[in-house]
Amino acid sequence: MESSLENSPTSTLIADVSATDAMLRQVFGYREFRQGQQQVIEQLLCGQDCLIIMPTGGGKSLCYQLPALLLPGLTIVVSPLISLMKDQVDALTQMGVNAAFLNSSLTREQQTQTLRGIHQGEIKLLYIAPERLMSQDFLERLHHLPLSMIAVDEAHCISQWGHDFRPEYAQLGRLKQLFPHIPIAALTATADEATRLDICQRLNIQPFTLLSSFDRPNIRYTVAEKLNAPNQLRQFVKTQQGAAGIVYCGSRRRVDEVAERLRLQGIHAEAYHAGMSTDERASVQDRFLKEQLEIVVATVAFGMGINKSNVRFVVHYDLPKSIEAYYQETGRAGRDGMPSEALMLFDPADISRVRHLIEQSEPGPQQQVELHKLNTMVAFAEAQTCRRQVLLHYFGEAAAPCGNCDICLDPPKRYNGTEDAQKVLSCIYRLQQKFGLNYVIEVLRGGRSAPLTERGHDKLSTWGLGKDKSAEYWLSVTRQLIHLGLINQDISRGSSLRLTEPARPVLRGEVALMLAEPRLTLSHLTHKPMGAKSSHHRAPLNYDRRLFARLKTLRRSIAEEYDVPPYLVFNDATLAEMAATMPTTEIEMLAVSGVGERKWARFGQRFIDEIGDYLTDA
Repeated sequence: MESSLENSPTSTLIADVSATDAMLRQVFGYREFRQGQQQVIEQLLCGQDCLIIMPTGGGKSLCYQLPALLLPGLTIVVSPLISLMKDQVDALTQMGVNAAFLNSSLTREQQTQTLRGIHQGEIKLLYIAPERLMSQDFLERLHHLPLSMIAVDEAHCISQWGHDFRPEYAQLGRLKQLFPHIPIAALTATADEATRLDICQRLNIQPFTLLSSFDRPNIRYTVAEKLNAPNQLRQFVKTQQGAAGIVYCGSRRRVDEVAERLRLQGIHAEAYHAGMSTDERASVQDRFLKEQLEIVVATVAFGMGINKSNVRFVVHYDLPKSIEAYYQETGRAGRDGMPSEALMLFDPADISRVRHLIEQSEPGPQQQVELHKLNTMVAFAEAQTCRRQVLLHYFGEAAAPCGNCDICLDPPKRYNGTEDAQKVLSCIYRLQQKFGLNYVIEVLRGGRSAPLTERGHDKLSTWGLGKDKSAEYWLSVTRQLIHLGLINQDISRGSSLRLTEPARPVLRGEVALMLAEPRLTLSHLTHKPMGAKSSHHRAPLNYDRRLFARLKTLRRSIAEEYDVPPYLVFNDATLAEMAATMPTTEIEMLAVSGVGERKWARFGQRFIDEIGDYLTDA
């Protein structure tokens, strides 16, 4: 976790910090904060801008929702999607919080009613799209409201370095000029260092920064060579035993084909993409949230902000465009902290397909950023080091091998790669750390292209040192050195390779470096089903499975009564804790994580009665 406390107005307390613990228990039903949450909340309550980087399911929303309830006025939440707004507002309403959204899904009468509620002080949190917030009419309205805080969700959308840059977010930089004394909370699950710096610059904030671990230990990452993709997907889905999942595909046509094939195999799956009508997409999403549908096969149009906590698996049928996209999409699995799967089917042919799509965009810096991000995604797919290490290193976080990805479960052979590493590192150094990966390899292999010879790089001492090995071999070695943190790719300098401090002792021969023998194919990999547990899983509670099933049935019945998704009653982790501790009194039930006072009042007794009946039957 990093923090920046310059200009922090800690002397100007604008809300009661001491009330945070009580609010956490009473409204949200949690006994304690996750790491960093309370620190951020206290900074916001003191009027300090904050940048909050937390993984999907890590508790970002609480960081602004809780202070919003303690602050005296209105909190504005900038949100990019209608579905995301509705999901958040529904969840808050179930906890008894007065929240609302303004977007095109509302009738004129509903919008008028919401605006009246804002002016009468009845609404604490208002979710709104950036375009509407930054309209002249709405900004004028804000000047006449008791504004307490602004939260910018999915803040990576404002950055040109982010994987999902959105022009409509660009205007948000004016907010600090218009409301200089109002704290801004910028939140995202996916931002590397360049993106984090860009977010702060574009929002004109010097924030306190919470940089949580990007690790999702309950998710097992697997990459399998795409051989017979339909059959591989069918076999994988069978191991899930009806659990909820998302299958991401690279095109609308592929989405339709895969969804139809799954249905023909007797699997309850539906397609979701931008070629469908708004009503069709809304119906698919609603049925998925309400557990009336097992699998959604979708383009990346599906999922941002989907708060469904019990998605048990995510499959990438095609190669994602970036590590950030992959991380965000796989992060939709296991938001409740229970074991989940992320499977990617990788075909090297996908690389040229995605690269072609990127090259159709307007040439310039943004296109170069997207090409760089594609290359890092390919490096992940071809990695021979722990998948989790590769992911976390990309976001600037060190980690030990996880023991729970396909590489850790089926390790490649190791060899003393010190000499190979020295050749690569020395070549980068001789090239003054100004060139990218492919150029370094070209020099190593003794290439004679015109740009190389014109620069005189065929005269370097490292020229041709690796001519006895293929380009793919050196690509594997160099990517391993990147994943191990000996080399950085500088996205802001044309993806040039730069040596890090840990490279120094390797170059000098002071330490030996073990590397994975380059695997030039992925044919060695066989997928292990989700049922194969690893001791490195963050294991769920040792709960009673039969009681858990009964509680899920009760939850679905209550959800149908209230016409809400089941996870908004209680999520799977809360039910698992009930099935482990078997509470039979109000005090015991309120001690279960996720059971707040509002939910106890609405649902608690029915769950206690179900547990009591189960104990009697036993």
